[in-house]
Amino acid sequence: MLSGFSTVGTGRFQQSIDEAKIAIALDPDQTPEYGGLAFDYVFLNRLEEAENVFQRAAGRKLEILDLILAEYYVAFLRGDKAGMDRAAARTMGKAGTEDLMLHSQALALARSDQLEPARAMSQRAVDLAMQAGKRERAAQFKTAVAMWEALYGNASAARRSAKAALELSRGRDVQFGAAFALLRAGESSQARALAGDLAKRFPEDTSVNLNYLPALRGQAPSGSASEFGVPGISFNFFFGALLPAYVLGETYLAAQKGTEAAAEFQKLVDHRGVVLADPVGAMARLQLARALALSGEKGKAKAAYEDVLKIWKDADPDFAMVKQAWAEYAKLSASSNRPGN
Repeated sequence: MLSGFSTVGTGRFQQSIDEAKIAIALDPDQTPEYGGLAFDYVFLNRLEEAENVFQRAAGRKLEILDLILAEYYVAFLRGDKAGMDRAAARTMGKAGTEDLMLHSQALALARSDQLEPARAMSQRAVDLAMQAGKRERAAQFKTAVAMWEALYGNASAARRSAKAALELSRGRDVQFGAAFALLRAGESSQARALAGDLAKRFPEDTSVNLNYLPALRGQAPSGSASEFGVPGISFNFFFGALLPAYVLGETYLAAQKGTEAAAEFQKLVDHRGVVLADPVGAMARLQLARALALSGEKGKAKAAYEDVLKIWKDADPDFAMVKQAWAEYAKLSASSNRPGN
């Protein structure tokens, strides 16, 4: 995308839109900027405008991978399963394309807490990438698994996937994702070493300084538009955005600061076009429910629990996170129904 990571990486989505429009005006039949423009609108939750880009590109018979992926995510954000399936079908058998779509489908399944099919879908993506000799891409797919396993509290699975990813690559984004998973899986010394290496190797890197190190070190987000930017890992593989806000929310929650925690988790809920199908979006809703309950906002907390339980409606009921969410919701509902509440 010629509009560049420099703008979307720092949250300047409107500037990226303006630059993409100029590029398309200069070369309306061959430019890859249609995909970039569509994603810019997705990042801003402006889905109808993204769909207009799809129609314009289709009118010129342009078939661009980024456009297909953008169509998949617009359908995802609309809750349109048939639309997601149609977009996915267009990538079947296409080298360099099918694996990214399988990865996207795996993220959506993991977000719904359908972990067994998500793992299988991701492995298919890894296999295709390895067959094509794309070790870095395969490592990114394994990193996504490590991160969602860690978010869901599956420590041993997170460690396995993180270490498998690092065996394939020590690239910047892989190293961050593996460090994040390992940190949450109890491997704090290795995670700190990986974080230190990132800081040493990439002292002026936008993603490292605005997203990766704050997420690994529990530092507060920047508090500017760049806080909502799309880091490299998400720019290329659609997961790992807004993690500093999520981690800070957890810190506030642990300190019994419900109002402050809710404000951080709400950022992920509000910026769903940036979070996309990353399972952290579901976890942010669960944590938001907990923060609201802690703040005494029982009505809003119940609604937040219902929101995440709707996302997890097709999950295996034996998964620990789902059972825990249902138990917390039932307890909150019981307390709300008592006289005087």
